[in-house]
Amino acid sequence: MSKWTDVRDSIVDVLNAKDVTEEVKQTVTQKIIDEVIPIVENAVDNFCAATKEQAKTETGWVKVRDGIVLPLVMEGVVYIVKTVLNKTATETA
Repeated sequence: MSKWTDVRDSIVDVLNAKDVTEEVKQTVTQKIIDEVIPIVENAVDNFCAATKEQAKTETGWVKVRDGIVLPLVMEGVVYIVKTVLNKTATETA
C-alpha cells in the first residue's frame, strides 16, 4: 500500500469518531503536520521548481506567472497552513 493510502486511511479512521473531542482534533492536527504536510511540501517544491525552470523560456505575463506568482502563492499557502497548525498544536498540547 502506498504511503498516501496509509495516511488517508489513518486520518479517515480518526475522523470516524462519534464524539469530536479535543483529543480527536489534536490527533488529526498532528497527523496532518507529521504525515500530510511533508507530502504537500514535496509536491509544491517540485511544482515550483518546474514552473521556475519553465519561466526562463517564457515572456511577458506568463513569465511572471510561472516565475513569481504561482510559486509565491503555493509556497505561501503551505507556509501559512503549516505555521497555523504548528501554533495550534503547541497551544493545545
